[in-house]
Amino acid sequence: MPLQRRLPKRGFRSPFRKEYAVIHVGDLNRFPRDSVVEPDLLAQSGLVRRKGDPVKLLSDGELQHPLIVRVHQASGAAIEKVKAASGAVEVIGS
Repeated sequence: MPLQRRLPKRGFRSPFRKEYAVIHVGDLNRFPRDSVVEPDLLAQSGLVRRKGDPVKLLSDGELQHPLIVRVHQASGAAIEKVKAASGAVEVIGS
């Protein structure tokens, strides 16, 4: 029996998959009111490990004050939570 048939089969991982750095809405409370939160600022504050990674905003947590958030992608619920706090979400190109 050939070796490739004897080894257990594992799943498939696409080489074209995009890896996003995930940020939650509740993590944005550390920034001052009415500030502009961009991926560079997130990397400086330690919320994103690598500076060049695209950032995705997810809806876990609550936002206490308005912010302008610029990210590469955002979930619909996260956009609604930021707008409920009188803020804005801008989706930037990658």
